[in-house]
Amino acid sequence: MGAGMKRLARETAVYGLSSIVGRFLNWLLVPMYTRVLADTADYGVVTNLYGWTALLLVILTYGMETGFFRFINKKETENLLEVYATTLFSLLCSSGLFILLLWIFLSPVSNGLGYGNHPEFISLMGTIVAVDAFCSIPFAYLRYAGRAYRFAGLKLFNIFLNILLNIFFLVICPWLYAHNPSTIDWFYNPHYGVGYVFVANAFTTLITLCMLYPELKLGFQTRFNPLLLKQIIRYSFPILILGIAGIFNQTADKILFPFLFEDKAYAASQLGIYGACFKIAVVMVMFIQAFRYAYEPFIFAKNKSGNNQTAYAQAMKYFIIFSLVIFLGVMFYLDVLKYFVSEDYYPGLRVVPIVMLGELFFGIYFNLSFWYKLIDQTQWGAYFSIIGCVVTVTSILIFGPSYGYMACAWASFCCNLLMMFLSYFIGQKKFPIQYDLRSAFIYFALAGLLYIAGMTPSISSEIIRLTYRTILLLLFIGFIIQRDLPLKEIPYINRLFK
Repeated sequence: MGAGMKRLARETAVYGLSSIVGRFLNWLLVPMYTRVLADTADYGVVTNLYGWTALLLVILTYGMETGFFRFINKKETENLLEVYATTLFSLLCSSGLFILLLWIFLSPVSNGLGYGNHPEFISLMGTIVAVDAFCSIPFAYLRYAGRAYRFAGLKLFNIFLNILLNIFFLVICPWLYAHNPSTIDWFYNPHYGVGYVFVANAFTTLITLCMLYPELKLGFQTRFNPLLLKQIIRYSFPILILGIAGIFNQTADKILFPFLFEDKAYAASQLGIYGACFKIAVVMVMFIQAFRYAYEPFIFAKNKSGNNQTAYAQAMKYFIIFSLVIFLGVMFYLDVLKYFVSEDYYPGLRVVPIVMLGELFFGIYFNLSFWYKLIDQTQWGAYFSIIGCVVTVTSILIFGPSYGYMACAWASFCCNLLMMFLSYFIGQKKFPIQYDLRSAFIYFALAGLLYIAGMTPSISSEIIRLTYRTILLLLFIGFIIQRDLPLKEIPYINRLFK
């Protein structure tokens, strides 16, 4: 493992504090939600609205984060802070305009989305997503500046505060209201229920914005360059298109599901089950996100210093290896992980392997996608994402009414698999990289065989079943260490063994 790979691994670990650990802590909110919310339909509301916010976040950042990294790493860029200030000012204007329009048209928007009885849900989530979009550039600057610990610290603070506020509103306040209502009845409404999930998020977002003051001050002290903004937007616009299509591929199921059924209560209930079980598979998403935080600036910096295709191929191989370990780990211990949701949600557990493999394919696609960013042909990403989006939406609309959330899971799986193959084959013509396909095939084949071996036998004893699967997982890890990750390559482990 070369010096570049070690740096990538180190930064992935640091960013993982905010992504993996942070999302894990948020993940721990799922058992609370599934037990304290009134029913599965309430969690369906959470799933639906956060699906919308994920889509809106991509629209409101309109590719400026990637544009920021591209232009601040260009050799001809003289004033680096000017790139930061320009992107920051652009997002300030667009986010402010979005909030203003949302408040003007709040009533028709709320009615159209099915939340006419609670328009404040829409206003809260709209404000949250607009502020988060604006904050994406200060966080991108921290990543560029190599300030991984401040980045991770702010992200973790954001997550801890959100968790504490959720516990306060959903657990502590109901208890206080039941025992001594006069202490909190001046601000707490026991019938508001799921709305407090969004209230907690709004408080957290605004406080995080205040904590980014040093980075915001730095950005607004530098001159805004309208000509530079035009160049960045020209580069980023195709990324916006592919971003919209890409995120819609991931959130279409959660956004479209309520419109597939006439019985809205049934739709919300089924979406709640799907959304809660989807959270079990989010371990794969956490790893991909942590890897992405370190990988994006790493790749652009490598491209600035010269041709480093070997490093790209190595990064892909290690990504596949660790992703397969995560997949087997989650599936082999699903009998334990299922207790994170209440029994009402157990019917949705069958989507977990499908969702995890779909996310793995998306992670590979993300690694492959840098070829068109490095040669400034980002329109290819838009083509792939639009094709994937068509496949996803068509599959959900055709099969969703009959097969429910299983159709949603398979639609995402097929979409990500298709985009992965398209990006690989076209990328090999435009920007050929010698990926280690032999190793990828070996690891996929071995993981597939171990998965079948672990899940097929019917073992009644849970202890024996988990022990058997643990042995299989250790065999896979042992094979990795023996073949591609010798202990001498990991300094701390090597020192420990010595």
